[in-house]
Amino acid sequence: MGRGETGGNRDIDLEKDRARYGLLAVVISNLAIAAIAVVGVWRLHGDTAVVVGILTAAFTAVSSMTTAYLGIKAVSNTARSIALGDGPSRNRPEPAPPAPRTP
Repeated sequence: MGRGETGGNRDIDLEKDRARYGLLAVVISNLAIAAIAVVGVWRLHGDTAVVVGILTAAFTAVSSMTTAYLGIKAVSNTARSIALGDGPSRNRPEPAPPAPRTP
């Protein structure tokens, strides 16, 4: 199938769906981690040493999940733009030929 209007729209729709559902998965995962951390803190009744550990682990998990998603998405977008010819490597002007030497 050629790169017609239908193929271009399908690619755009696919990228939108990937972005939407990927972000949804990250948000749901982050909410689940936060909910488990809240329940864990609530069940410990103020034991500060363990509460700090739970909150640190939850923050680490949430930040790692979010950073991984954003990093993968950024690399994917960059690779796609370069592959389609929109990247900076395709827009460089041709270097000028060297000037002829005079003896």
